[in-house]
Amino acid sequence: MKSSACEAMSIGAIAERFGLATHVLRHWEEVGLLTPARDAAGRRRYGAADLTRVAVILRAKEAGLALDTIRALVATADPARRRGLLREEAEALRSRIAAAQASLALIECALGCDHEDVTRCAHFQRVVADRIGLGTGAADRP
Repeated sequence: MKSSACEAMSIGAIAERFGLATHVLRHWEEVGLLTPARDAAGRRRYGAADLTRVAVILRAKEAGLALDTIRALVATADPARRRGLLREEAEALRSRIAAAQASLALIECALGCDHEDVTRCAHFQRVVADRIGLGTGAADRP
């Protein structure tokens, strides 16, 4: 039976809930991302706010943010500073998305090509032309 989000959870329970190793949660605590309560025996007890914090950390990591950046985002009480950090990260993410889209276009182009040597395909050459600095028209060159 899964623990509800409202009752305190052990480190093992929260790790299992998110598919993490317990050492990951301990590391996040060491770097200041988590501050779970402790019971009388000193064991970590994670509550609803900790569940939210872990989910935020995981989403931020999925977006490519470094732990230092995540810590800065969740620790700052200054909305202007937080927005500035988020603007920088949003631009970096847009760049990664554009690169991933270009990579996907290249792969899809190659998938649709029946040439023995895909690099000889005019369509494929157009897809990679900007990368080699030839611009348009590269496909027309031998």
